[in-house]
Amino acid sequence: MVRKNQEWPNEGELIVATVYKVLNYGAFANLEEYAGKEAFIHISEVSSGWVKNIRDHVRENQKIVARVLRVNPRKGHVDASLKRIREDQRTKKIQQWKVEQKAEKFLELAAKSLDKDLDTAYKEVGYELMDKFGDIYGAFESSAEEGASVLIEEGIDENWAETIAEIAKKNITPPEVHITGYVDIQTYANNGVDIVKEALKAAEDEDVEVQCVGAPRYRITVKSSDYIQAEKELKSAAERCIKIIEDSQGNGTFLRELE
Repeated sequence: MVRKNQEWPNEGELIVATVYKVLNYGAFANLEEYAGKEAFIHISEVSSGWVKNIRDHVRENQKIVARVLRVNPRKGHVDASLKRIREDQRTKKIQQWKVEQKAEKFLELAAKSLDKDLDTAYKEVGYELMDKFGDIYGAFESSAEEGASVLIEEGIDENWAETIAEIAKKNITPPEVHITGYVDIQTYANNGVDIVKEALKAAEDEDVEVQCVGAPRYRITVKSSDYIQAEKELKSAAERCIKIIEDSQGNGTFLRELE
């Protein structure tokens, strides 16, 4: 079960729950992110239309996304609504919850590497990661890109930080961005063809690809895990290319393709 670093959800919060009982007047569901807590959805909050049979809308063992209307610690549950959510909000919440589930599995793997269980992992580092990075997956994602140092700088125990970074690098692929620009290059030197080839070769790199669109225009594509770095590499590649052309008394222009 994915866990939150608070005992009860807030009013207005979207929650993921599993229905365990359906009655004529409403449904009860266990909250997936708040251990031992449950939600009650009154029949009037099941659908925006008239509900003839509540079981046409909810059933036992169904996974639902609901909005918290009221928090009732005395009654031991929250009052929630199924009808006060847009479909895009429901989809986004489910996706977020699935990511959090994945992050919890990563945390459990890290705990096992240190001969600890998941409960201990949450107590020693899980809730702290939520406070520092917003959620556990965010911490793993950051360490996959920047290593254990990004966790240590936030005060995370060094043993935990190094273990989390190791798990993250094995399981998380940093997002890759692709950006494109163009160079228009011309030279009137006698060996112009060779100079253009040299200029295009100078632009190429491990993460930089050059293709002919139709002389004098050539496409430069850069791939990177960091958008700002990709922009720098694209500009640098174009400058390397244009410099060789201009040194041969030719001319070149860089054009950035708009996304």
